[in-house]
Order: sequence, then structure tokens, then C-alpha cells
Amino acid sequence: MIDAAMLILRAWAGVVMLAHGLNHARNLEGTERWFAKVGFRPARLHARMSAGNELAIGLGLIVGLFTPVAAAGLAATMFMAFWAIHRFAGFFVFHRPDEGYEYVATLAVVALVIAILGPGEYSLDEVIGLPWDWDGRVGALIWLAGVLGGAILAAATWRRASTATTGQE
Repeated sequence: MIDAAMLILRAWAGVVMLAHGLNHARNLEGTERWFAKVGFRPARLHARMSAGNELAIGLGLIVGLFTPVAAAGLAATMFMAFWAIHRFAGFFVFHRPDEGYEYVATLAVVALVIAILGPGEYSLDEVIGLPWDWDGRVGALIWLAGVLGGAILAAATWRRASTATTGQE
């Protein structure tokens, strides 16, 4: 039963990320403008990397391939979204137009659970016999590396956008 639950959890998180990646890829120019507006530099590179990463993360989670790495990518993406946008609006998504951080925090926790428990029996990781340590420690460390990677990338490439573009003070 846990294997089926992990498949459902992985697949749903993967579908969410795949949808985001497709949305970014369909409109790279608009995605680039948005990244510039919220303070990421270079915006063009961020738009393309975001689309590609979200597509890869989504597919990896859906099929359960390199699952802890995909979970770390999800955590990194959610950290960057939290840091650059959602933390300024508070917890709830409905409090401000910028949306609070409950959504990105929930996806980050989902990624942690996936990293700790592993992909389950219904995954390509299991089919091809990838040697992940599913006692949870290695998965949790890989997830943490994703969060730290997102923090480093945000520190290196993000500057708070002006209040004119974000509505924040």
C-alpha cells in the first residue's frame, strides 16, 4: 500500500512541476520578462533553465527515475520561489496578490517525504535497481543539498525587485 501511495504522491508532484515547466517553455519571452520583474538576473537564462528543470523534475518524479535528485530539484525550485516572491506575502495564498508561501512550503515538504521514503516499488529506480539508501538518511541529505543549492543560486542571482514592480514595501 505504501508503494501505491508513493506512486500517487510522486506522480501528482511531478504533474504539478511538469505543468509549470510546460507553461514556462510555451512562453519563454513572457517567462523571461517575469523573471526580470521579480529580480532574477540573468532573466533569459533563468527562464530557460526554469523551464528545462521543471520539465525534468516533473518527468523524473512521475516515472520515479533518480527520485531523490528530482525531489531535491523540487525543493530547490520551491526554495527559490519562496525566497524571491512568496515569503513577502505571509503564509496564506489568499492574503495578497503575490500569494503566500503555503503552496511552495507544501511542495517542499512533499519533496522531503519522497526523498526520505524513496520512490516505492512502482518506479524506474526500482525496475533498474538504482542503489538508493532508503533508510531515509541519504534521501534527506540529497533533499537538503537541493535546498542549499537553491539558496546559493538565489543569493548569487536574485535581487529584490523594486516596490513599483512587486507592490511590496
